[in-house]
Amino acid sequence: MDGEFSGKPPRADLEEKIHDHLSQKYGDKVRLASQVVFPRAGGGRESGERYPGRELINFDLKPQELAAYLDEHIIRQDEAKAILATKICTHFNRIKYLLRERRRYNPIGGIKNNIIMIGPTGVGKTFMVKLIARKIGVPFVKADATKFSETGYVGGDVEDLIRDLVQEADGDLEKAQFGIVYLDEIDKIAASQGLIGPDVSRTGVQRALLKPMEETEVDLRVPHDPISQIEAIEHYRRTGKRQKRTINTRHILFIVSGAFNGLSDIIRRRLCRQGIGFGAELKSQEEENWLRYVRAEDLIEYGFESEFIGRLPVIAVFDELKETDLYEILKNPNSTVVVNKKQDFRAYGIDLVFEDQALAELARQAAAEKTGARALVRVTEKALLPFEKTLPSTNIRQLVVTPELVDDPWGWLKYVLDNPNSPELKSRFERALEEELARLKEFVRQKKAAFFEHLGLSLSESRLELITLLSRQEDLDINTATEEFVLLLKQIRNFERSFKRRSGLEIVFSDEAANEIVRRGLTEGQGTYALCDRLLNILEYGLRLIQERTGRDSFVIVEEAVHNPEHYINRLIKEAFRPIQT
Repeated sequence: MDGEFSGKPPRADLEEKIHDHLSQKYGDKVRLASQVVFPRAGGGRESGERYPGRELINFDLKPQELAAYLDEHIIRQDEAKAILATKICTHFNRIKYLLRERRRYNPIGGIKNNIIMIGPTGVGKTFMVKLIARKIGVPFVKADATKFSETGYVGGDVEDLIRDLVQEADGDLEKAQFGIVYLDEIDKIAASQGLIGPDVSRTGVQRALLKPMEETEVDLRVPHDPISQIEAIEHYRRTGKRQKRTINTRHILFIVSGAFNGLSDIIRRRLCRQGIGFGAELKSQEEENWLRYVRAEDLIEYGFESEFIGRLPVIAVFDELKETDLYEILKNPNSTVVVNKKQDFRAYGIDLVFEDQALAELARQAAAEKTGARALVRVTEKALLPFEKTLPSTNIRQLVVTPELVDDPWGWLKYVLDNPNSPELKSRFERALEEELARLKEFVRQKKAAFFEHLGLSLSESRLELITLLSRQEDLDINTATEEFVLLLKQIRNFERSFKRRSGLEIVFSDEAANEIVRRGLTEGQGTYALCDRLLNILEYGLRLIQERTGRDSFVIVEEAVHNPEHYINRLIKEAFRPIQT
């Protein structure tokens, strides 16, 4: 305005101002998204063709980074984690490379890293895929293979998966074409033994999946859908042209999984029949996980067509979880079982904490059910349901989960109700809470040091305490608590930039001051940006006096200013106006 021009196109200038405002208020998690289309060299592009550039494949994760992320959430399954982290990272990094180089090289018949996961129920197959999809931020759909049939028969159409992917991407076709489709219970579509005639719910589904798993164009308008027909008619009425919306599955990653009951017997027979050197040894080992020796020929014998297995070049085998593994899952600060129960009780204003021996007893009971990690939810619910029903109607606001509670929930409930102010229960609660906080801090120290270093931040003891406080106070897993803490720090840095633009004064909060602002925000239930604003309302006038007196326009705000801003600014003013001794 007034004849000034920033040197940027008006739209870009406006976008920057809007983004700056959003960053100040909400931090870097909220951004202004503006889609950019990259034309071909020489100008122009083919009719209807758009080139998704780097803005849609902003992927730079390395396999070790993704594997480390999975290690924070998933116990054991090291080989499976390594396989999925490697092949999924390679899949998306290769897409990014090909899109960048497509003017020179556009491969035909590329092989996708579609993955088949094999393992018993409750070992973390679905959880792992969901974690990966959340981490890399791509559209993700999950379905059971049993709900589909071959196209033309009664039942779901496999192409509906691709349409669901577009819906998950909020209708953004270019974003959807880089999504992940996850099919569970894939073992249920293996061919039935002795069946005569077409098997539309099994091998028919395998055939229907062949093209989408490789590359095909999927029509987003379903012929038998009345809404799609009405939309097509309306478009033709307005434009006089037929509209055909399709999506290409070239870059969509397919991951399938199943328990594959009976596959171990096929593998064992093959190994013993081959008479390999270690066959006899394997035959005597009842605990052996035969699935780790699986080959494509075993899956074909199981009932899959060779063309279908050929579309799944990567195999990841999961191990069965033992009692010690279930115990480690419960001890993990990212355990959804424990975090969810804490949230359930916190909804009634009740603080829940688990003794270590109680976690061990829950793991023992879950292991006896032979259903993997899913049993952890069941036994935990069984133990705590009487308390969840009764305690909200009492004045009891703390509950320590003990081995006695797990062994006899109703008996222990009676004891708690009869002794609501028991010194023993209070002491056990405080001791269990202290152990839990120590476990949280150690987990952050081990798992998040590299994350903070990557961001250029120090992981001090004070920040460890704040992250554990945030995790405990909001019942967040450690990953989420860490991300929220970093977001709060970014809001403080955004305030510094905003204040400089508004006042012309440069301020920088010391690490200790920033930590104290975060602490106050958590304990007082206030936003960090609002706390910074309130603090500078007190300090600004004094800082301007100092600027006028000394010409100084840059200040470091230390922790003392957060605790006692009036005393801090008065001290600075006195130092600035102190007579210069000659």
